Amino acid sequence: MKNTTKMLDDDPYLDSYLDAPWAKAPKAYQNIVHEDENVIVFKDGFPVTEGHLLFVPKKKLRREDITICFEYAYKWGIEGIMDYRWEAFNIGINNGVAAGQSVMWPHVHLIPRRKGDTPNPKGGVRHVIPLKGDYNE
Repeated sequence: MKNTTKMLDDDPYLDSYLDAPWAKAPKAYQNIVHEDENVIVFKDGFPVTEGHLLFVPKKKLRREDITICFEYAYKWGIEGIMDYRWEAFNIGINNGVAAGQSVMWPHVHLIPRRKGDTPNPKGGVRHVIPLKGDYNE
């Protein structure tokens, strides 16, 4: 496997997570639900479901920084199930414009799921390509 310490040679990312819309929004501090030396967690400004969060690494260009975000998101997802705030969850990242990335700083989405939030959840993240999610049809 290639050494991916650096995310990309031709780096399209912002210089700092502080340059991203979630940090520049009026009263952005009100949307912060957690912050430590590695990660800052924001309520999503355009939530897909109630509880949709963004896990944002404070540093860039090291795979460890985004891996930490996945670890945090998974932990928070499990805690949400255990606390009966949701029944399940999706975790994902839009990496690159072709994948739907609109904020050019790496970040991980935690999207809580509840029974009935979509008519047919089968296929989950496979639905990012229309008509490809339900693989049994």
